[in-house]
Amino acid sequence: MSDILSQEEIDALLAALSRGEVDADSLRQEQTKKKIRLYDFRRPNKFSKDQLHTLQVIFENYSRSVSTYLSAQLRAAVQIDVLSVEQLTYDEFMRSLPNPTIMCVFSLQPLEGSAIMEINPNLGFAMLDRILGGPGLPPERIRPLTEIEITLIERLAQRMLSYLEEPWSGIIELQPVMDRIESNPQFTQIVSPSEMVVIISLESKIGDVLSLINICIPFLVLESITGKLNVNYYYSSSVKERSKDSALVLKNRIENAMVPVKILIGSTVITVRELLELAPGDVIPLERRLDEDLEVVIGQKPKFRGKPGVVGNRLALKITEIVSEVDDDA
Repeated sequence: MSDILSQEEIDALLAALSRGEVDADSLRQEQTKKKIRLYDFRRPNKFSKDQLHTLQVIFENYSRSVSTYLSAQLRAAVQIDVLSVEQLTYDEFMRSLPNPTIMCVFSLQPLEGSAIMEINPNLGFAMLDRILGGPGLPPERIRPLTEIEITLIERLAQRMLSYLEEPWSGIIELQPVMDRIESNPQFTQIVSPSEMVVIISLESKIGDVLSLINICIPFLVLESITGKLNVNYYYSSSVKERSKDSALVLKNRIENAMVPVKILIGSTVITVRELLELAPGDVIPLERRLDEDLEVVIGQKPKFRGKPGVVGNRLALKITEIVSEVDDDA
Protein backbone atom coordinates (compact mmCIF):
# COMPACT_ATOMS: atom_id res chain seq x y z
CA MET A 1 0.00 0.00 0.00
CA SER A 2 1.40 3.38 -0.95
CA ASP A 3 1.70 6.32 1.46
CA ILE A 4 -0.80 8.38 -0.57
CA LEU A 5 -4.39 7.04 -0.61
CA SER A 6 -6.48 7.12 -3.74
CA GLN A 7 -9.95 8.67 -3.73
CA GLU A 8 -11.58 5.22 -3.65
CA GLU A 9 -9.50 4.23 -0.61
CA ILE A 10 -10.44 7.46 1.19
CA ASP A 11 -14.15 6.87 0.50
CA ALA A 12 -13.91 3.26 1.72
CA LEU A 13 -12.13 4.37 4.92
CA LEU A 14 -14.77 7.04 5.65
CA ALA A 15 -17.54 4.51 5.03
CA ALA A 16 -15.89 2.02 7.42
CA LEU A 17 -15.60 4.72 10.08
CA SER A 18 -19.27 5.66 9.72
CA ARG A 19 -20.35 1.99 10.02
CA GLY A 20 -18.14 1.45 13.07
CA GLU A 21 -15.99 -1.17 11.40
CA VAL A 22 -12.88 0.90 12.08
CA ASP A 23 -12.22 2.69 15.37
CA ALA A 24 -10.73 6.19 15.04
CA ASP A 25 -8.98 5.86 18.43
CA SER A 26 -7.21 2.69 17.30
CA LEU A 27 -6.01 4.52 14.19
CA ARG A 28 -4.54 7.32 16.32
CA GLN A 29 -2.79 4.79 18.57
CA GLU A 30 -1.39 3.08 15.47
CA GLN A 31 0.07 6.38 14.25
CA THR A 32 1.72 7.10 17.62
CA LYS A 33 3.49 3.72 17.69
CA LYS A 34 7.17 3.75 16.85
CA LYS A 35 7.90 2.68 13.33
CA ILE A 36 10.28 -0.26 12.93
CA ARG A 37 12.63 -0.13 9.96
CA LEU A 38 14.27 -3.31 8.78
CA TYR A 39 18.06 -3.23 8.76
CA ASP A 40 20.20 -5.93 7.20
CA PHE A 41 23.55 -6.11 9.01
CA ARG A 42 24.93 -8.22 6.16
CA ARG A 43 24.24 -5.35 3.72
CA PRO A 44 24.61 -2.07 5.61
CA ASN A 45 23.76 0.97 3.48
CA LYS A 46 26.82 3.20 3.62
CA PHE A 47 25.81 5.68 0.91
CA SER A 48 22.93 8.08 1.58
CA LYS A 49 20.33 8.95 -1.05
CA ASP A 50 21.89 12.38 -1.49
CA GLN A 51 25.32 10.84 -2.09
CA LEU A 52 23.89 8.41 -4.65
CA HIS A 53 22.13 11.31 -6.38
CA THR A 54 25.40 13.26 -6.51
CA LEU A 55 27.15 10.27 -8.07
CA GLN A 56 24.38 10.07 -10.65
CA VAL A 57 24.90 13.75 -11.58
CA ILE A 58 28.66 13.20 -11.87
CA PHE A 59 28.32 10.18 -14.14
CA GLU A 60 25.64 11.82 -16.27
CA ASN A 61 28.25 14.46 -17.13
CA TYR A 62 30.80 11.70 -17.66
CA SER A 63 28.44 9.82 -19.99
CA ARG A 64 28.06 12.81 -22.29
CA SER A 65 31.83 13.33 -22.54
CA VAL A 66 32.72 9.68 -23.17
CA SER A 67 29.89 9.35 -25.73
CA THR A 68 31.42 12.14 -27.78
CA TYR A 69 34.88 10.58 -27.55
CA LEU A 70 33.74 7.09 -28.56
CA SER A 71 31.67 8.45 -31.45
CA ALA A 72 34.79 10.06 -32.92
CA GLN A 73 37.11 7.17 -32.05
CA LEU A 74 34.86 4.38 -33.38
CA ARG A 75 33.35 6.43 -36.21
CA ALA A 76 29.89 5.27 -35.20
CA ALA A 77 26.85 6.61 -33.38
CA VAL A 78 27.41 6.07 -29.64
CA GLN A 79 24.87 6.84 -26.93
CA ILE A 80 25.61 6.30 -23.23
CA ASP A 81 23.14 7.04 -20.42
CA VAL A 82 23.14 6.39 -16.68
CA LEU A 83 20.78 3.47 -16.11
CA SER A 84 21.09 3.10 -12.33
CA VAL A 85 23.22 3.96 -9.30
CA GLU A 86 22.91 1.46 -6.48
CA GLN A 87 24.88 0.01 -3.60
CA LEU A 88 25.40 -3.68 -2.92
CA THR A 89 28.08 -6.04 -1.69
CA TYR A 90 31.14 -6.76 -3.78
CA ASP A 91 30.26 -10.47 -3.84
CA GLU A 92 26.81 -9.74 -5.31
CA PHE A 93 28.37 -7.62 -8.03
CA MET A 94 30.91 -10.31 -8.92
CA ARG A 95 28.22 -13.02 -9.12
CA SER A 96 26.19 -10.87 -11.53
CA LEU A 97 28.99 -10.72 -14.14
CA PRO A 98 29.45 -13.14 -17.03
CA ASN A 99 32.59 -15.24 -17.40
CA PRO A 100 34.60 -14.29 -19.39
CA THR A 101 34.09 -10.53 -19.33
CA ILE A 102 36.26 -7.41 -19.71
CA MET A 103 37.21 -5.94 -16.33
CA CYS A 104 39.45 -2.87 -16.30
CA VAL A 105 40.98 -2.47 -12.84
CA PHE A 106 42.06 1.11 -12.18
CA SER A 107 42.94 3.51 -9.37
CA LEU A 108 41.61 6.99 -8.64
CA GLN A 109 44.69 8.79 -7.39
CA PRO A 110 45.08 10.32 -4.80
CA LEU A 111 42.30 8.13 -3.36
CA GLU A 112 43.48 4.80 -1.97
CA GLY A 113 42.28 1.49 -3.33
CA SER A 114 41.12 0.20 -6.71
CA ALA A 115 37.92 0.36 -8.74
CA ILE A 116 36.59 -1.59 -11.72
CA MET A 117 35.11 -0.63 -15.06
CA GLU A 118 33.39 -3.73 -16.43
CA ILE A 119 32.60 -3.70 -20.15
CA ASN A 120 30.15 -6.32 -21.31
CA PRO A 121 31.90 -8.68 -23.78
CA ASN A 122 29.37 -8.01 -26.56
CA LEU A 123 30.06 -4.28 -26.25
CA GLY A 124 33.82 -4.73 -25.88
CA PHE A 125 34.16 -6.92 -28.98
CA ALA A 126 31.95 -4.50 -30.93
CA MET A 127 34.39 -1.70 -30.02
CA LEU A 128 37.37 -3.82 -31.07
CA ASP A 129 35.67 -4.70 -34.34
CA ARG A 130 35.15 -1.01 -35.13
CA ILE A 131 38.74 -0.12 -34.19
CA LEU A 132 40.06 -2.84 -36.50
CA GLY A 133 37.93 -1.65 -39.42
CA GLY A 134 34.93 -3.97 -39.07
CA PRO A 135 31.20 -3.16 -38.97
CA GLY A 136 31.12 -3.26 -35.15
CA LEU A 137 29.42 -6.61 -34.54
CA PRO A 138 30.13 -8.94 -31.59
CA PRO A 139 31.32 -12.52 -32.26
CA GLU A 140 28.91 -15.44 -32.21
CA ARG A 141 30.76 -16.99 -29.28
CA ILE A 142 32.31 -14.96 -26.45
CA ARG A 143 35.96 -15.80 -25.80
CA PRO A 144 38.86 -14.35 -23.77
CA LEU A 145 40.82 -11.47 -25.27
CA THR A 146 44.03 -12.02 -27.18
CA GLU A 147 47.22 -10.14 -26.32
CA ILE A 148 46.68 -7.63 -29.14
CA GLU A 149 43.05 -7.09 -28.12
CA ILE A 150 44.09 -6.53 -24.49
CA THR A 151 46.53 -3.81 -25.61
CA LEU A 152 43.83 -2.09 -27.68
CA ILE A 153 41.28 -2.26 -24.84
CA GLU A 154 43.83 -0.89 -22.34
CA ARG A 155 44.47 2.17 -24.52
CA LEU A 156 40.75 2.72 -25.11
CA ALA A 157 39.85 2.24 -21.44
CA GLN A 158 42.59 4.60 -20.23
CA ARG A 159 41.24 7.30 -22.52
CA MET A 160 37.68 6.63 -21.35
CA LEU A 161 38.78 6.82 -17.71
CA SER A 162 40.56 10.13 -18.30
CA TYR A 163 37.15 11.74 -18.87
CA LEU A 164 36.38 11.14 -15.17
CA GLU A 165 38.66 14.02 -14.21
CA GLU A 166 36.37 16.86 -15.31
CA PRO A 167 33.05 15.77 -13.70
CA TRP A 168 34.87 14.98 -10.42
CA SER A 169 36.82 18.27 -10.39
CA GLY A 170 34.09 20.00 -8.36
CA ILE A 171 34.78 17.59 -5.48
CA ILE A 172 38.38 16.38 -5.86
CA GLU A 173 41.15 16.46 -8.45
CA LEU A 174 41.36 12.84 -9.61
CA GLN A 175 43.84 11.11 -11.88
CA PRO A 176 42.49 7.73 -13.07
CA VAL A 177 45.25 5.24 -13.87
CA MET A 178 44.73 1.88 -15.57
CA ASP A 179 46.19 -1.06 -13.68
CA ARG A 180 45.32 -4.24 -15.56
CA ILE A 181 42.71 -6.14 -17.57
CA GLU A 182 41.00 -9.18 -16.04
CA SER A 183 38.52 -11.60 -17.62
CA ASN A 184 37.48 -13.91 -14.77
CA PRO A 185 35.42 -12.24 -11.99
CA GLN A 186 36.33 -15.00 -9.51
CA PHE A 187 40.01 -14.03 -9.62
CA THR A 188 39.45 -10.28 -9.29
CA GLN A 189 39.34 -9.33 -5.62
CA ILE A 190 39.90 -5.65 -4.93
CA VAL A 191 38.00 -5.72 -1.58
CA SER A 192 36.50 -8.37 0.67
CA PRO A 193 33.28 -10.03 -0.62
CA SER A 194 31.12 -8.47 2.11
CA GLU A 195 32.37 -4.92 1.51
CA MET A 196 29.81 -2.43 0.20
CA VAL A 197 30.37 -0.92 -3.25
CA VAL A 198 28.48 1.53 -5.43
CA ILE A 199 27.63 0.32 -8.94
CA ILE A 200 27.01 2.86 -11.70
CA SER A 201 25.41 1.08 -14.66
CA LEU A 202 25.77 2.89 -17.98
CA GLU A 203 23.46 1.78 -20.78
CA SER A 204 25.63 1.93 -23.89
CA LYS A 205 24.55 1.66 -27.51
CA ILE A 206 27.15 1.44 -30.26
CA GLY A 207 25.50 1.08 -33.63
CA ASP A 208 23.02 -1.78 -33.20
CA VAL A 209 24.73 -3.26 -30.12
CA LEU A 210 23.08 -2.40 -26.79
CA SER A 211 24.72 -3.45 -23.54
CA LEU A 212 26.11 -2.18 -20.21
CA ILE A 213 29.27 -0.64 -18.83
CA ASN A 214 29.39 -1.09 -15.03
CA ILE A 215 31.66 1.05 -12.87
CA CYS A 216 32.27 -0.42 -9.40
CA ILE A 217 33.73 1.88 -6.72
CA PRO A 218 34.15 0.46 -3.19
CA PHE A 219 33.02 2.53 -0.23
CA LEU A 220 36.57 2.35 1.16
CA VAL A 221 37.82 4.30 -1.87
CA LEU A 222 35.28 7.12 -1.46
CA GLU A 223 35.18 7.09 2.36
CA SER A 224 37.53 10.08 2.73
CA ILE A 225 35.34 12.32 0.51
CA THR A 226 31.83 11.16 1.44
CA GLY A 227 31.29 14.49 3.25
CA LYS A 228 31.67 16.28 -0.10
CA LEU A 229 29.32 13.96 -1.97
CA ASN A 230 26.27 16.19 -1.88
CA VAL A 231 24.64 18.16 -4.66
CA ASN A 232 24.96 21.56 -2.93
CA TYR A 233 28.71 21.16 -2.47
CA TYR A 234 29.15 19.85 -6.02
CA TYR A 235 27.39 22.77 -7.69
CA SER A 236 28.85 25.40 -5.36
CA SER A 237 32.35 24.15 -6.12
CA SER A 238 31.79 24.04 -9.86
CA VAL A 239 30.73 27.71 -10.06
CA LYS A 240 33.54 29.21 -7.98
CA GLU A 241 34.92 32.46 -9.31
CA ARG A 242 38.24 32.19 -11.10
CA SER A 243 41.16 33.46 -9.12
CA LYS A 244 43.56 36.06 -10.54
CA ASP A 245 46.20 33.36 -10.98
CA SER A 246 43.92 31.14 -13.06
CA ALA A 247 42.87 34.13 -15.19
CA LEU A 248 46.54 34.98 -15.78
CA VAL A 249 47.31 31.40 -16.78
CA LEU A 250 44.37 31.42 -19.19
CA LYS A 251 45.54 34.73 -20.68
CA ASN A 252 49.07 33.40 -21.21
CA ARG A 253 47.75 30.27 -22.90
CA ILE A 254 45.59 32.32 -25.28
CA GLU A 255 48.44 34.71 -26.10
CA ASN A 256 50.78 31.78 -26.86
CA ALA A 257 48.22 29.86 -28.93
CA MET A 258 49.35 29.06 -32.47
CA VAL A 259 47.14 30.39 -35.28
CA PRO A 260 47.63 29.79 -39.03
CA VAL A 261 48.60 32.84 -41.13
CA LYS A 262 48.19 32.78 -44.93
CA ILE A 263 48.96 35.39 -47.59
CA LEU A 264 46.72 35.18 -50.64
CA ILE A 265 48.66 36.08 -53.76
CA GLY A 266 45.59 35.72 -55.95
CA SER A 267 42.96 33.36 -57.32
CA THR A 268 41.48 32.29 -60.62
CA VAL A 269 39.17 29.68 -62.13
CA ILE A 270 40.23 27.17 -64.79
CA THR A 271 38.61 24.09 -66.29
CA VAL A 272 39.64 20.54 -65.55
CA ARG A 273 40.88 20.21 -69.15
CA GLU A 274 43.15 23.26 -68.69
CA LEU A 275 44.42 21.80 -65.42
CA LEU A 276 45.29 18.48 -67.06
CA GLU A 277 47.07 20.23 -69.93
CA LEU A 278 49.33 22.40 -67.72
CA ALA A 279 53.04 22.05 -68.46
CA PRO A 280 56.26 23.71 -67.23
CA GLY A 281 56.47 27.26 -68.54
CA ASP A 282 52.71 27.87 -68.70
CA VAL A 283 51.42 31.09 -67.12
CA ILE A 284 48.21 31.30 -65.08
CA PRO A 285 46.85 34.87 -64.86
CA LEU A 286 45.44 35.75 -61.42
CA GLU A 287 42.50 38.00 -60.67
CA ARG A 288 44.69 40.64 -59.02
CA ARG A 289 46.56 43.69 -60.30
CA LEU A 290 50.32 43.86 -59.94
CA ASP A 291 50.17 46.96 -57.70
CA GLU A 292 47.28 45.67 -55.56
CA ASP A 293 47.93 44.81 -51.89
CA LEU A 294 47.79 41.16 -50.82
CA GLU A 295 45.40 39.83 -48.17
CA VAL A 296 46.67 38.37 -44.90
CA VAL A 297 44.27 35.70 -43.60
CA ILE A 298 44.35 34.80 -39.90
CA GLY A 299 42.50 31.55 -39.35
CA GLN A 300 39.63 31.87 -41.81
CA LYS A 301 39.22 35.65 -41.92
CA PRO A 302 41.20 38.41 -43.69
CA LYS A 303 42.69 40.75 -41.09
CA PHE A 304 45.42 42.76 -42.88
CA ARG A 305 46.58 43.90 -46.32
CA GLY A 306 50.18 44.43 -47.33
CA LYS A 307 52.88 44.57 -50.01
CA PRO A 308 55.23 41.64 -50.63
CA GLY A 309 58.98 42.07 -50.42
CA VAL A 310 62.24 40.57 -49.23
CA VAL A 311 64.05 40.91 -45.89
CA GLY A 312 67.54 39.45 -46.10
CA ASN A 313 67.12 36.08 -47.79
CA ARG A 314 63.48 35.60 -46.72
CA LEU A 315 60.20 36.51 -48.34
CA ALA A 316 58.26 39.07 -46.32
CA LEU A 317 55.13 41.19 -46.33
CA LYS A 318 54.81 44.80 -45.16
CA ILE A 319 51.48 45.56 -43.46
CA THR A 320 49.84 48.57 -45.08
CA GLU A 321 46.23 48.33 -43.86
CA ILE A 322 44.14 46.73 -41.14
CA VAL A 323 40.91 45.21 -42.40
CA SER A 324 38.00 46.75 -40.50
CA GLU A 325 35.06 44.74 -39.14
CA VAL A 326 32.80 46.33 -41.76
CA ASP A 327 35.05 45.11 -44.57
CA ASP A 328 35.30 41.73 -42.85
CA ASP A 329 31.53 41.33 -42.68
CA ALA A 330 31.19 42.43 -46.30
